[in-house]
This record gives sequence, C-alpha cells and structure tokens, in this order.
Amino acid sequence: MKFILGIKLGMGQIFDEKGNVIPVTLLQAGPCEVTQVKTKEKDGYEAVQFGFVKKIKKIKKTEKGKEFRYLRELRENELKIGDYGLGKKIDASVFKEGDKVLVSGISKGKGFAGVVKRWGFAGKNTTHGTKHEVRTPGSVGGRTPSRVVKGRKMAGRMGGERIMIKNLKVVKVDAKNDLIAIGGAVPGRKGALLEIKG
Repeated sequence: MKFILGIKLGMGQIFDEKGNVIPVTLLQAGPCEVTQVKTKEKDGYEAVQFGFVKKIKKIKKTEKGKEFRYLRELRENELKIGDYGLGKKIDASVFKEGDKVLVSGISKGKGFAGVVKRWGFAGKNTTHGTKHEVRTPGSVGGRTPSRVVKGRKMAGRMGGERIMIKNLKVVKVDAKNDLIAIGGAVPGRKGALLEIKG
C-alpha cells in the first residue's frame, strides 16, 4: 500500500485531451520521513510512524525525534512494515497518474447550525400562523418513551469531523515540486493536513 501526508493548497481545474474540464484539488504531498518503526517486543504493537513538515525553530535535546510538525502512524494491517526502514523518505513520486486513492482529513468547521442547514429539514410552510416557526425542528419526542430518543437529528455543531473519501483519481503528479492534483474535492480548508492512501 502507498501512503503519504499532504497539505491542501486549494482547488483549480485541468483540461484533458478532449477539452473536458476536470475540477482538481492541489496538494503539497511530502516529503515524509519514517521517524519510528514500532515492534511488538518493544511497543506492544507493530506500526510505522511518519513525520511531515520539519520545524523551522531549533529543537531542544529533549525533543530529539520530534523535529516534525506532524506525526502519523500506520498499523501493520494497513501496510507492509518490512518495506519501511528508519529514515526512509517518501515523496510524491510514489503515486502515478490514474491511481485510485483514499483521502482522509478533518472537514471544515461550520459552527452551531440549525436542523435545516445541518440535516436538510424542509421546515414548516409559510402560511397563516407560522410566525417564528419556519425553521424549527418540530416534534422531538413522543409520549411513549417519555424522552428524546438517542440519535435524534437536532441542531448542533456542524463540520469539524474526520471525513474519508474513497476512489479519488490522481490526475497529475509533479514529483519535482512534490505536488499532486487529485480529481474532485477533498475534506478540509486550505492548509489542512490530509492522509493519502493508494
């Protein structure tokens, strides 16, 4: 399995040979470095830790091994640990055009939202006597359980959740500048950290 960490730069568009427009998201993918290889004997489980974006400021002796801004781990069931040695560098060249990838990250936070925006409720019709009631959720519980049932769709915080999008296509790879263009939209704001698996 291929894996790399990336930062979302923004969206744009690319034209194919037939002149069709393809919406793409541009990512700064890598370079990543293997900072730790965890073993069952020492750590109790097998995993590989990747570091991404080196800190500019000087680090203390006590922070040795923490010179990266982002650290992410992948377990044994997600990749072959034998393929990754300590200090191994991974860049955008691991992916090629046409690869199908899975991208995961934290979605944009939208703050406190009502049921119409958050869940797509229709609201009430604006006829006689609907003053201040148009965007309300309506009844929230019946008489029988005498409580609000768990999982009821109500107003609350929207976004800011971990989202995973499968089967996105790699449209273009610029290995020299560590850039990847992925077809379609990916989760998060500009500058958000993303995990790309192929």
